[in-house]
Amino acid sequence: MKTILLIEDSDDIRETTAEILELANYKVFTASDGKKGVEQALQSRPDLVICDIMMPILDGYGVLHIFNQNPDLQGIPFIFLTAKTERSDFRKGMEMGADDYITKPFHEIELLNAIESRFKRIDAMKEAYKITTNDLDNLYTEAQQHKDLQSLSKDRKVSHFKKKHIIYAEGDEPIKFYFLKSGKVKTYRANRDGKEFITGLYNEGDFFGHIALIEHTDYQESAETLEDAEVIGIPKHDFLELFTKNQEVANKLIKLLANSIAEKEQYLLGMAYNSLRKRVADALLLLQKKYKQEQVGHFAMKISRDDLASIVGTATESLIRTLSEFKADKLIEISGSEISIIDEKRLTNLKN
Repeated sequence: MKTILLIEDSDDIRETTAEILELANYKVFTASDGKKGVEQALQSRPDLVICDIMMPILDGYGVLHIFNQNPDLQGIPFIFLTAKTERSDFRKGMEMGADDYITKPFHEIELLNAIESRFKRIDAMKEAYKITTNDLDNLYTEAQQHKDLQSLSKDRKVSHFKKKHIIYAEGDEPIKFYFLKSGKVKTYRANRDGKEFITGLYNEGDFFGHIALIEHTDYQESAETLEDAEVIGIPKHDFLELFTKNQEVANKLIKLLANSIAEKEQYLLGMAYNSLRKRVADALLLLQKKYKQEQVGHFAMKISRDDLASIVGTATESLIRTLSEFKADKLIEISGSEISIIDEKRLTNLKN
């Protein structure tokens, strides 16, 4: 049973809302002010928090600030419940890392839908990122250093794909293991509404499409070119033969694919529930690390706003607004579709 902490100073609203949540099969803890709410959160660590803003002793902004700074409370979904409707109040709450903002009076279904969407997002992100970006980076580094894996891509036919070409689609039967000779590729999963969750970013020299071969399943994601690319397809039989007959290769792959669940969940919580500004900053730093090449001046990454929004886990409009704020703060430069990080240290140290 999911647990929810309700922090609300109005006795009537607190009791009524708690009753609604309990009828919806949630276990509910309550607190009448922000200080008691933080104490209750530290004791029970709820799955989600609903918090009023205007409260005595410690207001909702103060509660959220404490959650962001306390390692034991970071990552808990946070919904503001308040009568304040000014745009500045909304903006302040979302910039601090709130996941949603519901104004009083509210309909029961509005509150329940907001809660359900938070929990669905956690489940979707966990499913989409079964293998984390760090796992894949390590895997490819190891793979490229192994002479037998390197030899697989030699003297094979190169396929030339234009930007936005689908190399394979979720649900397809895997028949090849892929090596990216040039260009960039993303892998992603899509939910029922068509929203993408990007599960991997690949650059020149990377391998991809191997997980389904190892697991003997259909592809659990789609692969699409981010720019014109050259791709070498290695037949399934050749890869599986190497994997099954070369114990050194098998051991490396198994070790890298079997990272602990706890570490992966911590990674997902950071991506899904840090503030929007922090998630955008982390995504930009990840892209720079992945795609940076030796060159004079700042590295300029070229990625569509829709793709970057999918990495961050936000709406494209929210991403564009945050990039504009970063530009105004002189953290990045923007020229058309290109983004350059000009203050990496400040971006790295950006707080929630």
